[in-house]
Amino acid sequence: MGARRAEAAEGVAGGAGADGGLVVTRVPLLLRGQGPVLAVVALGGVMGAAARYGASLLWPTAHGTFPWTTFGVNAVGCALMGVLMVVITEGRQAHPLVRPFLGTGVLGGFTTFSTYAVDIERLTASGEVRTALAYLALTPVAALAAVWAGSAATRRATAAAVAVAASRRRR
Repeated sequence: MGARRAEAAEGVAGGAGADGGLVVTRVPLLLRGQGPVLAVVALGGVMGAAARYGASLLWPTAHGTFPWTTFGVNAVGCALMGVLMVVITEGRQAHPLVRPFLGTGVLGGFTTFSTYAVDIERLTASGEVRTALAYLALTPVAALAAVWAGSAATRRATAAAVAVAASRRRR
């Protein structure tokens, strides 16, 4: 990338160094103004990951058995993502940081593709190939079904709430 293009793609931020001199730092243009988003995603991610870890402590999976806890966490997280997306996209206008905090942060930290992959590897390594294949196939099906169910249930609930509110106004 040419020097001019590199300079155009970056913003320049400055501040005082330890010796009182000026320190110039280049900030990628893509990241400028994204501090609050990064902060809420990080905070939400910590909260979601802590909740997932807590679930693994409450309901540990025995070696060589179907990883019901991870399966359940991923399904519940996907259902909640379906609820969140309907509420945010079809409901009242939400604060711009709600979606990154709850969606990417909390629910992204709560659900886990990495543990899903490790569980499959561990099951396969312990000779539980059928269980690994069942888990491999069932998890994405359950995740998609959970998103659909969460979305559909939220749409039904909001439609019912709107109907009740409309009937009360007519009285």
